[in-house]
Amino acid sequence: MSGEHAAAPGASAWIVRWSHLLAPDATVLDVAAGSGRHARWFAARGHRVIALERDPDALSALAQIEGVEPVAADLEDGSPWPFPDAARFAAVVVTNYLHRPLLPRLVASLAPGGFLLYETFAQGNETVGKPSNPAFLLAPGELLDAVRGTLRVIAFEDGYTELPRPAFVQRLCAVREAESVRDAVGGAGATPGLPRYDLSG
Repeated sequence: MSGEHAAAPGASAWIVRWSHLLAPDATVLDVAAGSGRHARWFAARGHRVIALERDPDALSALAQIEGVEPVAADLEDGSPWPFPDAARFAAVVVTNYLHRPLLPRLVASLAPGGFLLYETFAQGNETVGKPSNPAFLLAPGELLDAVRGTLRVIAFEDGYTELPRPAFVQRLCAVREAESVRDAVGGAGATPGLPRYDLSG
């Protein structure tokens, strides 16, 4: 991995790798933000970050980060989604968290041109450590199934990694392309206005 893609302290290398795709001043929804490692990463780059978290101590810490708006939300207790149905984000970021009923909502929350950056544990992780509960482990290709027919997949990985610790993971970078882009792709002739998703960062 090049120096350009070197992860900030605590930040996921996968999230760092694809963060260059976001437009300047993008609004990022950081789901299950925890201590704010990704909220800090995006806020430091001039993005507005809305950080969803249920832990009071974590929320207090998030409130101290410039450019981050903490929102208290327990996404698993049946509470309503804390945003209007029409709310859309330029990016939704999720790491080390899986609540399957939430997946359609996260996909629907992307604005046209918005990115879903997702990384969490997959089946097989029970052989190397925690989590080992199947409820928290993605089945093979499950993230692909969650976005199929809705988002364009730019990058996907499903396998084993030694760093930052031994784990089985799935990783996804996908975009909700604007209708004009989808029409251009399906049309005949040259399409010079198509977006280019730079794979090199």
